[in-house]
Amino acid sequence: MADTMQFNLVSPERSVAAFQASSVQIPGADGDMTAMADHAPTITTLRPGVLRVEGPDGLREFVVTGGFAEIGSEGVTVLAEESISRENMTQEHIDRMVADAAAAHDKARETFKNEPGPVDDAAKLLADMVAMGTEIGLSTKQSNL
Repeated sequence: MADTMQFNLVSPERSVAAFQASSVQIPGADGDMTAMADHAPTITTLRPGVLRVEGPDGLREFVVTGGFAEIGSEGVTVLAEESISRENMTQEHIDRMVADAAAAHDKARETFKNEPGPVDDAAKLLADMVAMGTEIGLSTKQSNL
């Protein structure tokens, strides 16, 4: 099939998904992008968000917390720090993800008192986690955000 490509989603623990896809919407760190068959070779970093994959069996969504996506002649491979299928995502998952990001932000503020770069990066991670929760319809319990 010329209009499909191989899609692979891998996390550190296991292979999460592998199937033919017609398009993959990637939450890139520099902005969202959509890969289709014959896309130019690209490697991008991921931000926390929803990875959307359209295939012969319909749309499948995966929550990813970061990692890399490689678009090549064979298709798209996503190496995610953490990945959970959208239908399995729970309030407990988003609460843990936001709490982990908030702890990383607090640590960065404490460690890098006068260095805005690492603190800004940690603040962006926290904001991306909160935005991801909102996008998938799960609220955060962080009253100080």
